[in-house]
Amino acid sequence: MAIRSRRGFLKHASLVGLATAAAPYWFAPSSFASPFRSPNDRPILGCIGTGDRWNAVGPNAMAFADCAAVCDVDQAHVEKGKAKALELQSKPGAERTVDMYEDYRKILDRPDIDVVTIVTPDHWHTKIAIEAMKAGKDVYCEKPLTLTIDEGKLIRKVLDETGRVFQVGTQQRSEMGLNFLRAVALVREGRIGELRTVTVAIGGAPSSGPIDVVDVPKGLNWDMWLGQAPMTEYRFKDTDGRYGKSRCHYEFRWWYEYSGGKMTDWGAHHVDVAAWAFNLENTGPVKVEPVMAKHPVPFENGMPTDATQYNTATEFHVTATFKNGAVLHIRDDAKDLGFDNGLMLEGTEGRIFVNRGKLTGEAVDSMKDNPIKEETLKTLYKGKQPGNHMQNFFECIVDRTQPISDVHSHHRAMTVCHLANIAIRLDRTLNWDPETEQIVGDADAAKWQAREQRKGYEIQV
Repeated sequence: MAIRSRRGFLKHASLVGLATAAAPYWFAPSSFASPFRSPNDRPILGCIGTGDRWNAVGPNAMAFADCAAVCDVDQAHVEKGKAKALELQSKPGAERTVDMYEDYRKILDRPDIDVVTIVTPDHWHTKIAIEAMKAGKDVYCEKPLTLTIDEGKLIRKVLDETGRVFQVGTQQRSEMGLNFLRAVALVREGRIGELRTVTVAIGGAPSSGPIDVVDVPKGLNWDMWLGQAPMTEYRFKDTDGRYGKSRCHYEFRWWYEYSGGKMTDWGAHHVDVAAWAFNLENTGPVKVEPVMAKHPVPFENGMPTDATQYNTATEFHVTATFKNGAVLHIRDDAKDLGFDNGLMLEGTEGRIFVNRGKLTGEAVDSMKDNPIKEETLKTLYKGKQPGNHMQNFFECIVDRTQPISDVHSHHRAMTVCHLANIAIRLDRTLNWDPETEQIVGDADAAKWQAREQRKGYEIQV
């Protein structure tokens, strides 16, 4: 489905609309400008999911698009989303109407909406993203994109069939002081020799203790929130924390039914950067081995046996070995190595440490006298200027290319995370064929590449 020519925002928009086409490759974030020539060229946006994380994603998207509708299964969330959208788009003489929906399909059915943001719990990402692409929408979806390996294959298939533009919300490729881009560039230029080992520390999930069954809050469609996941009781316990403890909203991250714990929540960031540095973004490991893992509840055949409390891993260490012998260590922390969040990149001639606040190592110090080559940075960032993840998405809508956090590479990074979770849940080493994308020699483990879907919420391709 082509974007409608009557509005012509692609036909007349141009990357020339950036602040200065001839500007140096590195530039201050304040110089960012819309890739659309005039306000009339701006695409129309629909926001699916307006909870906690949307408070960043939604306003960022509205810097480049005009929001016409918001959607959430929680009435309180959707009302706050509408209020925020109206506040950001309130201009004398040009007030915009923002519609509210509970069902995301109402947004996908609207021919005037060109772009959607998907900021829902992880287990909903794939179904909505596939239906959005098939409805002719370009998609910005929060990480982690998938709950299973097979879901990633489905999204990739539909993306290739529809030709939509799809950005995954792994902002470390674009932002965070550009630390990660610089680190990868140093590796690509051979500043630490051949990269052989990467250790990522991503934190462990919290434990909760038993959480009480309570009435579903007024205004929350609990059945639709669960979606493909099994029907179960609503649980909530008020605590001193920001969100309390529950099976819902922000705390969904600590239940395997809806997410993958820190393995996918932060693994989606750091494992992605590790694959980028290894230059193995479009392949995968050949072996994934669980060194250790601790869960807050007992498991039987890979399934938690206690439904009353958080069940994702609180501690873990998994290794992923690639065909070329490179090894990725995924850990909850690496305090024995001197850090508890970030990546240690170790090559044959040195090492670099990088996280959102640091970039250190002899190779980093050498940049003062030997700067990274501009061509290296341009190649890594697909020829566009880094610094604003959402702008990169809308630039790619203009020229119909895939953004810096594309589906293909993200699927491969998430496959490593999903394999790591399968390995620690089954407590055994997995052999993986990165060409066929299948677990080999273990039919029982191979079943974990997909999940059962509740009737009425199945993913249709």
